[in-house]
Amino acid sequence: MISENDFNSPNLGMPDTHSSIRVMIVDDHPSMRMGLAALIDSQPGMTVIAEASDGEEAIEVYDDTQPDIALMDLRMPGIGGVEAILSIRKSYPEAKVIVLSTYDWDEDIHRAIQSGAASYLLKDMPIEEIAETVKIVHEGDASLPRSVAKRLEERSQREQLTERERDVLESLIKGRSNKEIASSLFISEETVKSHLKTLFHKLHVRDRTEAAIMAIRHGIVHLD
Repeated sequence: MISENDFNSPNLGMPDTHSSIRVMIVDDHPSMRMGLAALIDSQPGMTVIAEASDGEEAIEVYDDTQPDIALMDLRMPGIGGVEAILSIRKSYPEAKVIVLSTYDWDEDIHRAIQSGAASYLLKDMPIEEIAETVKIVHEGDASLPRSVAKRLEERSQREQLTERERDVLESLIKGRSNKEIASSLFISEETVKSHLKTLFHKLHVRDRTEAAIMAIRHGIVHLD
């Protein structure tokens, strides 16, 4: 588990960057980057060579350093993790990216894997598990923790929403009325009602409140 108490680990040394797995850390929280860098540098055969605070910087830094592994947060201001992964892998198809997130929402996991991430880890996982995944991915294999794979399987069993249904759901979560949703999406109120009926069926909910709770719980729509 990553914590600020790990920043000044007494086991940190001067790793051999020529033989170590070269890691880049991308996270918008300085304390998280600092703590994770200390923990990664304390692992045998690994060294942090670069850091970035958002997706835009990650794309630039990756291009400059071309690390062996990028540990990428998803939820960042501006360009997020998914967009950054897509951009990096467009220029470097063999890029190996591991998402390291606070959230285990199945939609986030799905988007990350679809974008080309080799694994999806949670920030509260033991550093030994994170380090082991780094090694596995570096060797060319994909690796998902059992709990994350289970969430992804649950997502595959749920009926998927269309882009328009997601738009309606996002407006619903913002507290907009049917009339307001219709106006913002340039559709009729009857069409909104039809989309809501389909949404409730697909999400197995009875009303707008349950739909909002379900969407947030699974990361189908984010509040920010």
